[in-house]
Amino acid sequence: MQGLFSALPPMEKGSVWLVGAGPGDPGLLTLHAVNALQQADVVVHDALVNSECLSLARPGALLEFAGKRGGKPSHKQRDISLRLVELARAGHRVLRLKGGDPFVFGRGGEEALTLIEHGIPFRIVPGITAGIGGLAYAGIPVTHREVNHAVTFLTGHDSSGLVPDRIDWEGIARGSPVIVMYMAMKHIGQIAANLIAGGRSPDEPVAFVCNAATAGQQVLETTLSRAEADVEAAGIEPPAIVVVGEVVRLRASLDWIGALTEGRRLAPDPFGAREMKDPA
Repeated sequence: MQGLFSALPPMEKGSVWLVGAGPGDPGLLTLHAVNALQQADVVVHDALVNSECLSLARPGALLEFAGKRGGKPSHKQRDISLRLVELARAGHRVLRLKGGDPFVFGRGGEEALTLIEHGIPFRIVPGITAGIGGLAYAGIPVTHREVNHAVTFLTGHDSSGLVPDRIDWEGIARGSPVIVMYMAMKHIGQIAANLIAGGRSPDEPVAFVCNAATAGQQVLETTLSRAEADVEAAGIEPPAIVVVGEVVRLRASLDWIGALTEGRRLAPDPFGAREMKDPA
């Protein structure tokens, strides 16, 4: 194992690595991410980075919190970006560790552009985004050949904290069989109404996956018309990934965590005794 890491790139002093930590489970960290954790002088991390991932930082590394959470006091994005510049200019090897993937609703592009503006060398290390990995831990695939050949990823709020008005909700409702939403729980009532107004069935399956890929993972299955009321009744809270579409029904067959830890019996035909053809 040591030989494997010796073949990976070194972190240079005065540089910044923008690294995705995945959705939660430290086993989903990439080798590049672990390599960075073992070298960094300073780890500037998000609120969504699992503490087990941070425990892999080298002894003596400074762990600096720079999280942003909707509705709670948070660091301003420009201040976070300039802090990375400050740390790099002080000669540190800086790891900016983000939950999921830095380039999927992670503001990684904004931070990289600030580094370029100030002449700071950097590296991008992708991570497993929660909209794929988190759903997989809930037993929900984002694509399935009997259900969809397209998927849309979107954010449930913009920089103002409101539902984005630049999203073509009618177009997405008509054209995307599966919709995966980040940061959408707070506005799920309005979002569901937009999708139903655009033509989606009120009875379409919806799932909320909270604290995905962690020991505290919770999954709520509901429908578009019931989503807001069921979230309130269940008392679940962000962070959450929301998925809309028939792929949610596959959880009855693919909830592998439920089968392993709770003895859940998985259904061979999640679509209801329909003849399943052997795909080519």
